[in-house]
Amino acid sequence: MLNAQCPIMIKILLVEDDELFRLGLRVRLQQEPGLEIVAEAEDGETAIELVKQTLIDVVLLDVGLPGVGGIEACRQIKQQNPLLPILVLTSHSQKPLITRLIEAGAQGYCLKGIAAEKLVLALRSVATGASWWDATATQEIRSSLSSEPSPSEIAEQTKPVVNPLTVREQEILSLLATGKTNQEIAHELYIAPGTVRVHIHAILQKLEVSDRTQAVVVAFQKRLIKNG
Repeated sequence: MLNAQCPIMIKILLVEDDELFRLGLRVRLQQEPGLEIVAEAEDGETAIELVKQTLIDVVLLDVGLPGVGGIEACRQIKQQNPLLPILVLTSHSQKPLITRLIEAGAQGYCLKGIAAEKLVLALRSVATGASWWDATATQEIRSSLSSEPSPSEIAEQTKPVVNPLTVREQEILSLLATGKTNQEIAHELYIAPGTVRVHIHAILQKLEVSDRTQAVVVAFQKRLIKNG
């Protein structure tokens, strides 16, 4: 039986080119029980190589990196390890960046300046398979999904929608879109958390995506669930 006082250790790869900022992050995160910085990189190339060589649970990734940038590093890391969660910590908040991060496979996004307690919560969340998008990112995602469609998108929307999801899977995906955890979904639908995980796995396979954030975006785009 696990000791409740000894949380499972989450091994973090810290990728940040600003040495002083990286040092501050390392010192602060190492103070948290259950978090361990096992490797550091100051550029995208090094981060990609470290993922191949080191046992890592979460990548904490800056976007503005020299050489291979953060978005490309995210994409390459996900290609070689699709299940490795990546949490982006950046000072940039443009909508195109957020969209590209989702496409690259990031599980979360935080702006620099986030409270340390929230950053720790975000790391723990993505380590368990959840997503973490701050308020700015969430607004941009919903804005992009509700923006005026292009002519090609309008044409696509006139086609009959074939929904591959079951009614239960649609319910679960709709709850995922509101940011609920597996435990909260299980409680709301009166099912076991393990059953929720099985349904989410089926959803990801049917929508051909690697994580729940991408599943929600694809479901909105294909009108499989309602936006809002």
